[in-house]
Amino acid sequence: MDAKKQKLKDPKGGLTAAGRAYFKKTEGANLKPGVKGKADTVEKQKRKGSFLTRMFTHPRGPLKTKDGEPTRLALSARAWGEPVPKTLAAAKKLAEKGRRLLEKARNGQRRAKTA
Repeated sequence: MDAKKQKLKDPKGGLTAAGRAYFKKTEGANLKPGVKGKADTVEKQKRKGSFLTRMFTHPRGPLKTKDGEPTRLALSARAWGEPVPKTLAAAKKLAEKGRRLLEKARNGQRRAKTA
């Protein structure tokens, strides 16, 4: 991979600020950094819940390389402040956490509408 593409990807998982800017310029994508801290607002709960559910319910690819190193898929969890899953069972737990966050966000929205 060339040096320019390396600067777009964070070696710890996810994209760098330069990577997000690159995809905004080339594809019009409005990417935001992952929610690392506590998902304490409805928007954060939706974003983190959606990400975890989408990426780890049915992972598209292995979580470890042949050498036992985590893949970019597994490292993406770290970019969102979650532990790097080493097994499918760990990935399923992350997906379940995502579903709980989405449910919490739905309940929070209902309360806000009725208030």
